[in-house]
Amino acid sequence: MKTDDKTRRPLGPIVSAAHLARGAMPALSEMEFALIMADNAFSRWMIRCAEAAGAPGLTPLEVLVLHSVTHRDRQKTLADICLVLNVEDTHLVSYAIKKLEKNGLVSSGKRGKEKTVGITPRGQEICERYGEIREQLLIDALKAFGLDQGPVSELADFLRALSGQYDQAARAAAAL
Repeated sequence: MKTDDKTRRPLGPIVSAAHLARGAMPALSEMEFALIMADNAFSRWMIRCAEAAGAPGLTPLEVLVLHSVTHRDRQKTLADICLVLNVEDTHLVSYAIKKLEKNGLVSSGKRGKEKTVGITPRGQEICERYGEIREQLLIDALKAFGLDQGPVSELADFLRALSGQYDQAARAAAAL
């Protein structure tokens, strides 16, 4: 528990909703607040990095879809992208694809009856430039900070497992 140096009183966990931290696991509320801050910072980063790479005006979801389409250099379906990004509202991804296509970053195709999406040369160029900027501005700073890949990988494993718990809880809440 954190303490205030002036009064030495316990401050409690740093949370966005103290009423939720009063439950059986206040650390979860603390982690949720950290996730909120990290999500907002990550979203801001993606927008600014895409802008610096030559793709202004993209939303965080559009940047994620662009990278997902670029991944492994093969065509993706809307269902593939939604599944990988864990996006339930397919219309949001569909809109993102339309905007990326309008900007010349992705192109549509067909696989049987399914519509597919692939990266264009311009989209590939943006993703490569994004990666270069990411290396220079983010990765280099994290390395200088002394961040080790082991704990980062463990945290990623934990967050993926935690997302499954939140998904299950969401399904249960929808059934109430």
